[in-house]
Amino acid sequence: MGSLGAVVKHPDDLFPLVKLKMAVRHAEKQIPPQPHWAFCYTMLHKVSRSFALVIQQLNTDLRNAVCIFYLVLRALDTVEDDTSVATDVKVPILIAFHRHIYDRDWHFSCGTKEYKILMDQFHHVSKAFLELEKNYQEAIEDITKRMGAGMAKFICKEVCLHVSFPAIFFYIVTNLAPEHLSNSMGLFLQKTNIIRDYLEDINEIPKSRMFWPRQIWSKYADKLEDLKYEENSVKAVQCLNDMVTNALLHAEDCLKYMSALRDLSIFRFCAIPQVMAIGTLALCYNNIEVFRGVVKMRRGLTAKVIDRTKTMADVYGSFFDFSCMLKSKVDKNDPNAAKTLSRLEAIQKTCMESGLLSKRKSYILPNKASYSSIIILILLIFLPIIFAYLSTNRRNNQLF
Repeated sequence: MGSLGAVVKHPDDLFPLVKLKMAVRHAEKQIPPQPHWAFCYTMLHKVSRSFALVIQQLNTDLRNAVCIFYLVLRALDTVEDDTSVATDVKVPILIAFHRHIYDRDWHFSCGTKEYKILMDQFHHVSKAFLELEKNYQEAIEDITKRMGAGMAKFICKEVCLHVSFPAIFFYIVTNLAPEHLSNSMGLFLQKTNIIRDYLEDINEIPKSRMFWPRQIWSKYADKLEDLKYEENSVKAVQCLNDMVTNALLHAEDCLKYMSALRDLSIFRFCAIPQVMAIGTLALCYNNIEVFRGVVKMRRGLTAKVIDRTKTMADVYGSFFDFSCMLKSKVDKNDPNAAKTLSRLEAIQKTCMESGLLSKRKSYILPNKASYSSIIILILLIFLPIIFAYLSTNRRNNQLF
């Protein structure tokens, strides 16, 4: 759960955090008993805990398909990302990956940590894939084939085709919006990820991963890695702000896409990551810490987003709030300030014209706290006792 200091500072984070903890436990209990499915869902929790929570919104068949789809693309991405694998070995694997998913015995050792486990035991993913309905298999095969071919084609470029693969989830899962809107949904997420992960990617061993586009960073540095050095801080932040401004270009399309969704489970599956993305952009903008360490939303705010994102009013509200937060950080002397402000004002205008802003709780405007910090501290002390008591009662009830 979130740190004590963060909860005391943001007391209204407490109950969303408790609910998130319970949701995580529930999701872990939903892992199927069959070994291959257990492996897939366990790996999903390890490589993307937030995504594992988000897909719990979907019905069982669609949830299974999306789980396998995610792991297949993550495996494909792992092969492409592993800078220790020689190009002449990597390219044939990428091109043939759509056939490997049908092979119960195929695996390829690459990646690190959880990703290495995924690749070493990929046969579990293949077995689960072969149990999906035929239409899901065909969709996954088709996209994997196109993605693998694209990665192989652009593998020597500095920005690889895989930066847009989240778009595929939205296009396949909903299958009701124009493809350019699905693309915007995916690009908004992936651009946010490559902005946030600059330092991790640039420090990759044995070779840096460079996903920021040359057409942007070359305006501020001779080499992308130069931005991490303290003497280049001013230019680094200007480049970062340019990247965030570029990502904001997709926000209005995302709002249009989500406003057309009618199924609540699919809506939450699509909306929660988008709200997380604009929140992350608001934190990253004008923040030199992107080049020094990890910048991410506090756990309590993440819990709030998952708990509160239930209607389009919630989405408009979060986009409006986080765009306000971002707008407050814009330096008028920034080379892209006018463009940034223009895009933020367009987002805010769309949100206001929805007429739904009054129907949600604000993420950034101060709410009247219902509990004092002292009460919050007392609750934090007694929560473990309450959980232990409930667990004991549950075990006792199972005995009789």
